Amino acid sequence: MLTVPGQDQGAPADPAQAPGRAAAPDLKPGGAPAPGPRPGRVSAPDLKPGGAPAPGPKPEDAAAPAPAPAPAPAPDPGSDSGPGPRPARIAVVGGGPGGLYAAALLKRQDPAREITVWERNAPSDTFGFGVVLSDETLGGIRDADPVVYEALRRELVRWDDIDVVHRGHRTTSTGHGFAALGRRRLLELLHARCADLGVRLRFRTEAPPAAVLAGGHDLVIAADGVHSHTRETHAAHFRPRITTHRCRYIWLAADFPFEAFRFEIAETEYGVMQLHAYPYSTDSSTVIVEMREEVWRAAGFHELDEAESTARCAKIFAEALGGRELRANNSTWTAFRTVANARWSHGNTVLIGDAAHTAHFSIGSGTKLAVEDAVALAAAVAAHPDLDEALTAYETERRPVVESTQRAAGASLRWFEELAGHVDRPPRRFAFDLLTRSRRVTHANLRLRDPAFTAAVEADFGCPPGTPPMFTPFRLRGLTLRNRVVVSPMDLYVAEDGVPGDFHLVHLGSRALGGAGLVMTEMVCVSPEGRITPGCAGLWTDGQAEAWSRIADFVHTQSPGTALGVQLGHSGRKGSTRRMWEGIDQPLPDGNWPLVAASPLPYRAGVNQTPAALDRAGLTAVREQFTAAAHRAARSGFDLLELHCAHGYLLSSFLSPLTNHRTDAYGGDLTARLRYPLEVFDAVREAWPADRPMTVRISATDWAEGGTTAADAVAIARAFADYGADAIDVSTGQVVPEEEPAFGRSYQTPYADRIRNELGVPVIAVGAISSWDDVNSLLLAGRADLCALARPHLYDPHWTLHAAAEQEYQGPAAPWPAPYRAGSRRPPTGRRD
Repeated sequence: MLTVPGQDQGAPADPAQAPGRAAAPDLKPGGAPAPGPRPGRVSAPDLKPGGAPAPGPKPEDAAAPAPAPAPAPAPDPGSDSGPGPRPARIAVVGGGPGGLYAAALLKRQDPAREITVWERNAPSDTFGFGVVLSDETLGGIRDADPVVYEALRRELVRWDDIDVVHRGHRTTSTGHGFAALGRRRLLELLHARCADLGVRLRFRTEAPPAAVLAGGHDLVIAADGVHSHTRETHAAHFRPRITTHRCRYIWLAADFPFEAFRFEIAETEYGVMQLHAYPYSTDSSTVIVEMREEVWRAAGFHELDEAESTARCAKIFAEALGGRELRANNSTWTAFRTVANARWSHGNTVLIGDAAHTAHFSIGSGTKLAVEDAVALAAAVAAHPDLDEALTAYETERRPVVESTQRAAGASLRWFEELAGHVDRPPRRFAFDLLTRSRRVTHANLRLRDPAFTAAVEADFGCPPGTPPMFTPFRLRGLTLRNRVVVSPMDLYVAEDGVPGDFHLVHLGSRALGGAGLVMTEMVCVSPEGRITPGCAGLWTDGQAEAWSRIADFVHTQSPGTALGVQLGHSGRKGSTRRMWEGIDQPLPDGNWPLVAASPLPYRAGVNQTPAALDRAGLTAVREQFTAAAHRAARSGFDLLELHCAHGYLLSSFLSPLTNHRTDAYGGDLTARLRYPLEVFDAVREAWPADRPMTVRISATDWAEGGTTAADAVAIARAFADYGADAIDVSTGQVVPEEEPAFGRSYQTPYADRIRNELGVPVIAVGAISSWDDVNSLLLAGRADLCALARPHLYDPHWTLHAAAEQEYQGPAAPWPAPYRAGSRRPPTGRRD
């Protein structure tokens, strides 16, 4: 399990899933790691004579096991009777770090409280090896309870390096600042703290059901892990969503300290396997071995017991281990499960830690999130006399943080699931890709932490000295783009009878003056019936072409070096609707025109009209409309043409099995569904000048069951590339209204990444790319060749020039127009003293 700066190395969801938990630094962009030893060195715990924590009573003796309260009629945790004021009696279900720390903090707040922790295992039982804690998490512990912080501080080992071993090359990145200790030692410290404070610790005892505890306690804290009985018992209220993922992994240990956080892959006859390892003491390291389910089965691990699996893993990664053995601790192969809940509290019962949420261990979330939950819950209880208000405040504070972590963890998890598609990258690019996989760590982070490593990656990419990756040129056919920034197509809905006017001139002209390498029009429709709304622009008349010529002339004259691209499309079944701000996808109140599509399926049944399925004559007519529009686009002076085959519009409706139910030659399997879009592409490519590039926008997934998959997207991209597409513009969704997209920062880029690196075809990445740091990171990692941004260019037409200024770049890839040069530096701000 690799942790990288900005990512927290954490545990699998619970001890039953996988022994060994960890969490790594959550260093923010620009944040310096805490001072530590020399990079690459593991430092010993700071245990000076007399500096160890007071021993105190043994945890198992902290409280004599008392009989469990007899089950008696009690209100359900969500009963209407409601909780009372600040809790005096508190029950904690689960004795992991989160439950123990919550108990300690709440007892420290009010020594008069009666707090009991139920733990089904013995105090000496632990399924873990090492825990890596971030400086941020340690800071929260320090502020909440200095005693626990000081005890932890004396136990921690620190190191700075990450080693990535890839096809015999070891690439080291430094400056990351990790701190770790053994999980067993962490629990011992928390047991001692709870005992010192007077918390009752009931080991080897199953907790009574939450409904019973709720009747005799003011607050019940369910810290009972990913398989939480509390959560499952009250699933109708918590509404959990549990997703099982595609890799198997096992947590093991080595009896020596790695000098760095090590990530290493083994490309075996069965498939790719990966090792994640890090030290947690001066003589021990955690080692995790992970692989796809199908690789795990092909290698026969499903037939091996714990000892056999451990020995086999040691043999596969013998070089990393120096020939030494691995050891297990109730270690089993498991698949990670992501847990999310619609609600975290139910009456006077609240979920924390893995019971409430999990995030993949590769960004280190288990222990980190559980401890931070405990801190936030205790603070909320202290700040709000009413328990309802306290639990609401706790969830309100923590949910955004957790969901952000889960989005990052999801990106990291998917990267590891698709690791086989990344291994062909050169060693340094592979390492950079790995380090930035979750998008929490970026190019800018790494330039601060390890400028030498980042400079080497930039040199490999081809960046001239002092030139950020986004300002390196890129060639498509006969067109050389001066930088990698694209103004994404954005529908404006302000054309009159398809004619672009002054608004288009100012919109596109200002973005061209703003420095982007390529500025794209909105979807330009090939016929009146192919419009989305009455305000859509077109290219079905010569008058429209002349209006576009005016815009192209302005761009080429006033912003030399900026390329102008046209996106041609047909609305299909999503046409004849109101302008976006009048009611998106809603039909016109009057004046509707007939629609056509691959199949007679309305976009929204009972809302949108049912389109006619295109017959042979209709297919031919539409293809000729695209061809005529392409001729006009060429005469108008556009530099690039993009064919719109995404977002549920006409050509997209042929590609998706959810919208193409045809039984003729244009329906059925993917090859047949591709036939008509490829015929249109072929006709347009023939009409478009041979030296000018042509791209295709696709929806790489429909985000809906039974729709286009990522594998389908690769096949679609391959087909268009074989027909002559110069690049694939990789978007997703908007094909069916019942879609469930997984929104998040740069959330569509994994699809572009897969297409680019599986096919070797250039790709344009799009979708919630919001910063120049994101652009640089995506390019250097090899996930995209160009990055298209929409909303950032609505917010700031000069986004590209400002990105250059903020990076102190002055060069040919981002020239300021002569009238604007006085503004090429950020204006000074007012005094702050």
